[in-house]
Amino acid sequence: MVATATLTTIAGRETAILRAVRALPCGKLASYGEIARRAGVSHAAPKHHFPTLGHLLGEIAARGFERFTQALEEAAARASDASPEGRLLAMGLSYFKFAERNPAIYGLMFGKRDQCEFTPHLAEAARGAWMQLQQATASVVGPARAPEAAMLVFSAVHGYATMKMESRIPLKDMPEDMEHRILRLLMNGLKGT
Repeated sequence: MVATATLTTIAGRETAILRAVRALPCGKLASYGEIARRAGVSHAAPKHHFPTLGHLLGEIAARGFERFTQALEEAAARASDASPEGRLLAMGLSYFKFAERNPAIYGLMFGKRDQCEFTPHLAEAARGAWMQLQQATASVVGPARAPEAAMLVFSAVHGYATMKMESRIPLKDMPEDMEHRILRLLMNGLKGT
C-alpha cells in the first residue's frame, strides 16, 4: 500500500514537472496559475508537489541543465573532428542550438531566476554543466589554465546566444556561419596562448 502511494506521488510529481515545462510560455516566465491553466490542471495541483512556484521553476531549470549537459556531451561525441578543439567547438554549436530551441528553460537556467528557487538539485546540475565545460577546456589548454579558459568560452558563447535570443545583435548583415566563426576564433585564441 505504501509503495503504491509512493509511486503515485512520484508519478504525480513527474507529471506536474512535464506539464509545467510544456506550459512555460516561449521565452517568458509564468505564474503558478498560468502554468496550471496551460497544463489543464487545477491551480492547486502543482502545489501538491512543490511548495512554491520558485521550487517548481528550480526543478525545471535543474532538468534543463541536465538536458543541456547531455546535449553538449552528445555533440562532442559526434564531432567530426575528434581533437579536443573539435569537440569543444561542437559543444559550442550545441550550446547555441539549445538556447535557440529552449528559450524559456534557458532563461531560467541563466539569469531569469527572480522567481526561481536555487534548490540543491539546481545547484548540482549547474555545477555539473560548469565542470563539463572546464574539463573540455582543460583538454585544450591544460588543467592549470582551464578555469579562465572556461570562463572565456562561456562568456563569449553565452553572450552571443543571449544577444541573439533578445534580438540585440548589432550587425545588420550577419554571415550565416557567424556562430561557427566565433567558436573558431575562440579555439584559435585558446590554442595560441
